[in-house]
Amino acid sequence: MEVSPLTQQVRPLFQPKIVRLYEELFSDDDGPAHSAGFWTEFFLLRPDRASLRHRIDFLTPDDVLHFQYETQHLFQCAIQCMISGKSPSDEIALDTLTVFLNGVLAKRYTNPSADVITVLAGLDAVDTVFPDFANVIESIVRTGRNFDSRKKAIDVVLSLTAGAYQTSLVSFFTHRDLFPSLIKFIQESDNDKSAFEPFLLLGLLANYNQFETRNPYRLRLEDFVNEATIQKMVRGLGITCSEIRDQYVALQENLPEGWNFSNALTYIGLGVLAPTRTAFPLLAVEDGNTDPSSVLPGSNTAILLAVNDFTCSNKLFGFQLISCKPGSKGQEFPFGAFLSLTSYILHHASRSHRSNIYGLLNLLSLRVLVEDQVLCKLMCSEELKMSVRLCRQRQSILPQVTGNRSPAEHILDITIDTINHNLRKRLDIDLYVACLNLMHRLLCCVSQTRTRLQYHWSFLWQSLLALLRFSTTYAPDLIAQRSNMANFLAPLTKTLALAVSTGNAFLPDPKSYDDLFYKLVESNDILPRFKSAFYPTGNGAPGPGLPTTSPNGSETPLLPIDILIGVSKHYYKAIENEKGQGRMSNNLSPREVNKIIRKGYETLDIPLVEGLDAWEKLRYPEERGFLKRAAKTAVEDTKRLMRDS
Repeated sequence: MEVSPLTQQVRPLFQPKIVRLYEELFSDDDGPAHSAGFWTEFFLLRPDRASLRHRIDFLTPDDVLHFQYETQHLFQCAIQCMISGKSPSDEIALDTLTVFLNGVLAKRYTNPSADVITVLAGLDAVDTVFPDFANVIESIVRTGRNFDSRKKAIDVVLSLTAGAYQTSLVSFFTHRDLFPSLIKFIQESDNDKSAFEPFLLLGLLANYNQFETRNPYRLRLEDFVNEATIQKMVRGLGITCSEIRDQYVALQENLPEGWNFSNALTYIGLGVLAPTRTAFPLLAVEDGNTDPSSVLPGSNTAILLAVNDFTCSNKLFGFQLISCKPGSKGQEFPFGAFLSLTSYILHHASRSHRSNIYGLLNLLSLRVLVEDQVLCKLMCSEELKMSVRLCRQRQSILPQVTGNRSPAEHILDITIDTINHNLRKRLDIDLYVACLNLMHRLLCCVSQTRTRLQYHWSFLWQSLLALLRFSTTYAPDLIAQRSNMANFLAPLTKTLALAVSTGNAFLPDPKSYDDLFYKLVESNDILPRFKSAFYPTGNGAPGPGLPTTSPNGSETPLLPIDILIGVSKHYYKAIENEKGQGRMSNNLSPREVNKIIRKGYETLDIPLVEGLDAWEKLRYPEERGFLKRAAKTAVEDTKRLMRDS
């Protein structure tokens, strides 16, 4: 039977010509070199980013080196197109280079620096090709034909900087200073969010070999005083922090699920009748990891590296970060968004290496702000109250306070949450040291300035004493970790001893002070055990004792833990005396204990100890190892960010 001529025929698949050129460029056919007409056509056709990415991903590192003649010509012809400034070839060259650099620089070469130079320019031509590349990129960023092409040029630099971060190629951008061009781009951008890419790039460039050579970008950050541009950076940072935070919220409701009809049915064994919940879309999880939150925070969190660089180098940036107002009505305070993201990251710090790194990085930035006396006073003042959405996704949960509060109170909440939600047998000592140091410095500030914060202090004492109890229980495991326990124990005990000694200077009322002593009495059995576990007799303390003057005038070492033990014993004896005299029953109520505590102030002798409110200012070079790990994490995230763009 003949086929009807009306039968619909299968339509042929048409392949874009640019895709055919990609295949021809990376084909194994031994043909003549690609002509000038080939490259002219190559940079006149709209690029197919997905096809080019797929074609490069298919190649092995040896394959890329095998095609070095083709890759060198692609790179050099793209530079010539950008130099010519002809539309649309220059923008097509920028788009092509972004994908090309992401692909070829992601390969694991045997000799990274030499092989990357071979792929892009050749060892004999690198000193000619790359200065031309850096010059034309700087020119486009500074005075490009339109805003879109200037942004594309920044994307090209981000791709090269992140991909070649472990090579010497990035040094070409330290010789050809991009700082003025990037700042000009931020100043002329029409919205705050456009500051993200140049801000991120400045962070990567400022970290490049900063401990090995004199990094010009670090010097630029120190001298930068353009207030309007800094405000635009800070507002753009606030928008980015809100977007990253919202990824956590989309994955899980911010508030734990309360008691509802579904819970009631489940409780009585009829959960099958409960209405089904709408599932949140899960993000792509990493190899075999079933916890969706492990892939958070997103790749754009790399911007926190730049925040740390600016905060540590530029006091004006720190001031603007704290005090900058939202760009429009309905937006969060930028600093409020930063604190909110910090809360979510630290809430889940133990779930992934990236969360841990970024959490420590933000704690370091906050420490720099708190160690500045002027900025710390500003964070404690009533003039700068703001609302911050803190993470409340896991038990235990701090009281939810409605209304605005000072940034210092939000920071204390973040430190408490970090302490409570990252306890584990193999404790992350570095995370707890950073958290306790921040808390100690903040309490030193409010004590010295006699700032009375209306804060739920009871939860702070409870968390610190719970950490002290936990440390006592798992003392052998903590000591076996061979970490620097002195840096962990000192701020923990000094913070509590400082509160005992000078709490009347910053606690809002006598009731809060009574509550501190009440909790010390509850810990009467733990405090001596803590001291014997970490300060063994005859073996010395993990850190130098704090000198105090004894009654006969001689100096004897007194540790902060001794103050806590002394206060606890004083009130414990007072309670036993009351029981022995028959004035009270053996089982005392909290009200009766508080009555004894208030009465015991008359006979309580707290020794005057120097050094409880002393701390060493951050020395940036001492954080060298951590900052290198943080830069490596930010570089990897930038690679993913540019690949997914």
